[in-house]
Amino acid sequence: MPVTLPPELEQFIQSQVASGKYASVDEVFLAGIKLLEERERLYQGRFAELRREIMVGVEEAERGELLEVETVITRLQEKLRQRRVQGEQ
Repeated sequence: MPVTLPPELEQFIQSQVASGKYASVDEVFLAGIKLLEERERLYQGRFAELRREIMVGVEEAERGELLEVETVITRLQEKLRQRRVQGEQ
């Protein structure tokens, strides 16, 4: 399968081989493809998880277990504030 790469990517691949991290160009490509495969698997898992979470929310709404908008916004703002504080540490 012929592949045409921009010069900067060719240079990057050659630098990876020259550094000794990979024995060949083929190994660099395989490592990249494995990373792509893993990322896709993670995205699919996260997508399935989000679907489950949405269904939980839909079921709760159907039972009348709803939250006030102000409560949700306040909770989200607090989570955001906590993440900012953690990021500063």
